[in-house]
Amino acid sequence: MQAPPTTTGARSKSPQVLAWVAFSVLAGSTLALFLVPAIIIQPFRFQSARALVLAMAVRAQAPYWTVVTAAGALLAALLLWRRIPRWNQAVVLAALGLTAAAAVMTHIDYFEWMFHPVAVAGFDSASSSRVDPSEMVMTVNFNGDARAYPVFEMAYHHVLNDVVGGVPIAVTY
Repeated sequence: MQAPPTTTGARSKSPQVLAWVAFSVLAGSTLALFLVPAIIIQPFRFQSARALVLAMAVRAQAPYWTVVTAAGALLAALLLWRRIPRWNQAVVLAALGLTAAAAVMTHIDYFEWMFHPVAVAGFDSASSSRVDPSEMVMTVNFNGDARAYPVFEMAYHHVLNDVVGGVPIAVTY
């Protein structure tokens, strides 16, 4: 019995298609490992408990897995490189640049950029305050010294070091 005829073109295309799929999945995974926590954890937006658990789980594993996925994407790109036209090489280079940037960003605490601490607290008297009476505040009172911290501001900064009534405190929300 004779084997069915095959075309050389179809056989040579199959590894190239697999390399494209591998490259796309690996580069996309690297980007997702960076973007999922960054998109979920944002100030002034509702964040469900499940979404935060997901974001923090991805954030914890992302530094390791982005190295793996970015290295895999680079390997797939190298397999593709000589077999693709120049315009596709430009696309691959751009995707590798984004992949590398995403992998690096997972090793940096970029949430400090979004939630930067207040260096020095500034306070107004209750009578001159611009805080709306309906706005929620956190209050502290030590030794007759009282402070109110607007929740809206604390939600963005998360941490504020202060001294109230001679007692150093860290206010957090």
